[in-house]
Amino acid sequence: MAYDEAAAFSDIFMRQNSSSTSCLDFELDADYRFVESLEERYKCAYCHHVLWNPHQTGCGHRFCEQCILALRELNAVPTCPVDKETIKMHEVFKDNCCRREVLNLHVFCKNFPDCNSKVILGRYQEHLLQCLFESMQCTNDGCQDQILRKDLKEHLSQHCKFREERCQYCNTYVVLINIKNHEKKDCPDYPMPCLQNCSQIILKKEIEKHHAVCPEAEVDCPYKQYGCHVKVKRGKLAEHENSALREHMLQILDKNSWLEEQISDLYKSLECKEIKIQQLADAIKKCEKEFRQYTQLLGNNSSLMVSTQALASHLDKSARLESQVKQLIQTANQQQSKLDMQPLFDTIENVKQKIALMETYDQRLVVLEHQSSKHDLQINIHKAQLNKNEERFKLLEGMCYNGKLIWKITDYKMKKKEAVEGHVLSIASQPFYTSRCGYKLCARAYLNGDGSGKGTHISLYFVVMKGEFDSLLLWPFKQKVTLTLLDQSGKKNHIVEVFRADPNSSSFKRPDGEMNIASGCPRFVPHAILENTKNTYIRDDTLFLKVVVDLSDLEEL
Repeated sequence: MAYDEAAAFSDIFMRQNSSSTSCLDFELDADYRFVESLEERYKCAYCHHVLWNPHQTGCGHRFCEQCILALRELNAVPTCPVDKETIKMHEVFKDNCCRREVLNLHVFCKNFPDCNSKVILGRYQEHLLQCLFESMQCTNDGCQDQILRKDLKEHLSQHCKFREERCQYCNTYVVLINIKNHEKKDCPDYPMPCLQNCSQIILKKEIEKHHAVCPEAEVDCPYKQYGCHVKVKRGKLAEHENSALREHMLQILDKNSWLEEQISDLYKSLECKEIKIQQLADAIKKCEKEFRQYTQLLGNNSSLMVSTQALASHLDKSARLESQVKQLIQTANQQQSKLDMQPLFDTIENVKQKIALMETYDQRLVVLEHQSSKHDLQINIHKAQLNKNEERFKLLEGMCYNGKLIWKITDYKMKKKEAVEGHVLSIASQPFYTSRCGYKLCARAYLNGDGSGKGTHISLYFVVMKGEFDSLLLWPFKQKVTLTLLDQSGKKNHIVEVFRADPNSSSFKRPDGEMNIASGCPRFVPHAILENTKNTYIRDDTLFLKVVVDLSDLEEL
C-alpha cells in the first residue's frame, strides 16, 4: 500500500512539474538577504529556508520540492514534522500560487553594499549575470585572475599578462608574457647588436648580410697568401695595410724568391726530361734504321716471318717509347702552366703603384699645408676686419642725434669689483649727438666713485668729444645737462641731477684732443641707496643712466 502511494505521488509530482514550467527560478542553499523579513509562510516546514518549488500537503503545510522527496525516502510512511500527521502522497500538490509569491520577493544583490540593486528572487540569477560588482574569471586563455565585471575591460586591455599585444618590431600579435621571448627568438625585425664592439643595431634577418660589411668584424689580411697571418677589424684594414706596407713588401719579395727557386728547379727538371726525350727519339730512329736493314736482307718466307716478329717487337717498343714521350710532353706543359707568374707580377705592379701614389700624396700634402697656412693668415685678417666693422655697426646702431642718451650698464657687480681692485676705474658710454651735425658727447661713470665720492658713491660725468662739425658750432658749449638714474619699478622714483655748462671751464671749450676733461657729479648716488634691495635701481645686475641736453635755445645748422 505504501509503495503504491509512493509511486502515485511520484507520478503526480512529475506530471505537475512538467506541466507548469517557468523561466523564473533561483538557486538552492544560497544565502539571500531579503529586503523585508521573510515571513514564516514562505519558509519550508522541513529545512526552514525560503521555499523552492513549494509543494503543499493535505495538512496545509508547505515544503520545498527536494524536502518532500527527502521525507518520502526517509520513512516508508512520511509524516509532517509540524503536526506529525501522515503525509498522503495523493494529497500533495505543487503550490504555484505560493511559488509566484516567493519568486516576486525582493532581495538585495549579494554584492551589497557595492551594488545597491534590489531585484525579485526569480530574476536574481539574471541580475548576477549583469552585475558590475560580480566577480568573474578573466576570459583570456591561461589567466586565472578573478576580476569584477566592471573592471574586466580594463583588465583585458591593460593589466592581463595573457592579453595579446602587437610586437613593436614585426606587428605580429603575441601573448604578453611571451613577447620578450618572441622578440629575442622568433621576431625577424628585432634589432640586435652586431658584435660585442660594434655600435650598430641590426635587424635579426639582416645580421648575416651586415657581417659581410661590418667594420668591427675581424678579417684576414689580404696578404695572408704571402705570409701575413694578422686578423684585424675590417674598419682598420686600410690602416693595417698602410702601417705594415714594408713588412708586406718583404713578404712578397720572400715569396717571389721562393717562387724563383721553384722555377729554377723546374727548369732543371725540364732540361733533364728534354735530354731523355732526345735519347728516346734517337732510339726510335735507330730502330727504324734497323727495321729497314732487316727488310732488305730477308727475302724468303722464313726470313720474312722472323723479320715480321722482329718488326712486331720493334713496333711495340716504338709505341711504348711514343707513349712515354707524350706523357713527358704533357707533364712539361702542366709544370709550365704552374710556373705562370703573371698573378705575382700583377700583385707586385699594384704594390709599386701604391707606393708611387703614396709618394705623390706626400708631395701634395706639403703643398696643401703651405696653402692652408696662407689661407689661415687671410682668414685672420678678414676676421679682424669683420670684428672692426661689427663694432662700428653696433656703435652706429646705438647712436642718438637728439641730445638724449640711455646708457645700459650690465654686469654691475663685476665692473664695480674691477673698479674697487683698481683694474678698470671708469667706463664710458657710446657717443651721442645734439643733432646730425651737432656736438659730439658721451658720459663717463666711476662705479666705485671718484674724488669726494670714492668708495661711497657712483660718480657720473658729462664729456664733450671732438666731432666732425666742431668748426661750424658755437663755442664754448653752454647748454643745460640733466643726469638721471632710472627707477626700474615703473614708479618713476628717478634720481636726477641738473647742471648748466660753465662757459669759463676748459671742459666745455672746443676740444683740442679726442675729448675734454669730464665734468659732472662726483657724488651722483650713494652705493647704499643704489644697492638697497628695497629699491629697484638695479635689476638682473643691470642699471640704466640717462643723459639729456637741453636743446631749446640751440640753433641747428
